[in-house]
Amino acid sequence: MTEWAHCMLKCTVRRSRQLSAESIAKDLQNLCCLQISTATVPRELHGMGFHGRTTASKPYITKSNAKFQMQW
Repeated sequence: MTEWAHCMLKCTVRRSRQLSAESIAKDLQNLCCLQISTATVPRELHGMGFHGRTTASKPYITKSNAKFQMQW
């Protein structure tokens, strides 16, 4: 991939981080006129430092639960 294609890939991912590799590849094909496979997208993103991780879910703490935790 060229430097410009890398830049476009990074911009596309930063705009919407919830896109699939298939939709990113289609966007790049339309924008850059590149023939890029869906397997190349995650490999390039991994090399750029993007990883497919989700945030950890945290329990909702009510005021009474917080009070009990502080007393403990």
